[in-house]
Amino acid sequence: MSAAPPRSLLLRAALHAGLGGAQHGGHPGDPRVGLAVPVASGADLTLALTTLAQAGVHATLLLSPALALRAPDAVQAAADQHEIGGLGDPAGLSGLEVTAGRPVTLWATPERLRGLSALSRQHLHALPVSALRAAPGALLQVAPAELAAALTHLKALGYQPVPVRDVPDLRPGQPRDLLQRVYTRLVEDRFARQHAVIDLALRADAVMRVAALNHAPPPLPLPPQTPTAELHLHSPRIVGLAARSALVAYRAYRRSLKDVAHALQTRPELADAQAVFAVTLFHGPLAQAGFELLDLPPLRARWYGLGFRLLRAAYGTRRAPSEGEPKMAWLSREAFLKLHG
Repeated sequence: MSAAPPRSLLLRAALHAGLGGAQHGGHPGDPRVGLAVPVASGADLTLALTTLAQAGVHATLLLSPALALRAPDAVQAAADQHEIGGLGDPAGLSGLEVTAGRPVTLWATPERLRGLSALSRQHLHALPVSALRAAPGALLQVAPAELAAALTHLKALGYQPVPVRDVPDLRPGQPRDLLQRVYTRLVEDRFARQHAVIDLALRADAVMRVAALNHAPPPLPLPPQTPTAELHLHSPRIVGLAARSALVAYRAYRRSLKDVAHALQTRPELADAQAVFAVTLFHGPLAQAGFELLDLPPLRARWYGLGFRLLRAAYGTRRAPSEGEPKMAWLSREAFLKLHG
């Protein structure tokens, strides 16, 4: 994916909070991602249209009103196949709409905070700064020169690029979205760095992360100094998949366990792990996948339960987990690889 251009922290915060109608990404369990292509010249437009046509993909083309004046026929042809959004100074909105032959409601990420006010006065929705990588419901901005490689990458990971307007559950951002992002950066991302969590959730339907531990926490029936591998679920992803279909979520769960098995066999940091375990509310699917369930000590179970409730509150999750009480699910390395390798 294209790297996000530098923006002020205040502008980023305003976009994530939905100031001026800035858009927020869609359904966390749907493989569709919003693809926006900023087009600065006629050559860029030709390249973008050719690449998208070869891939059979429709997208949102972000065009400047000035380009619409210079190449009206090309812009009209583009509007027949793709959603048209704006780029640059929104003062030329009406000219862009006339050339495209349809209303324009989306505009590229502004460079400065005051740009949000200009968009709001025109009843336009700003796109957020592009996500650095694909995720279900994400909004991506990809330059024409990088488009072919990005489309190949998205297809390999099971994503379906669509125009921004076609992203399920797309909506204006809210202050809650900013709070969720702050929580993710300050809590989850920091935890992942400190504990060297390996992210195996790159695919659209992948829901697992794993961390190498140099000990076996209780109640694992192993010597305390035994190296182990701890599973961490991508909670918003699994909840989003379950909202689509219990079968879809179950299949994603099982396929993700194969990702963990591959990591056990190929990642040097997991070479000595003698067991795989998870402390989770989603232990029902793990039990169906052959894991043994262990009750946690009462105080520890309450502590973990509180943590999971706070996590659900941070992500605004409404769907209840499979169980109300967390448990530890575990398998020896040999048994795990036999079942899922």
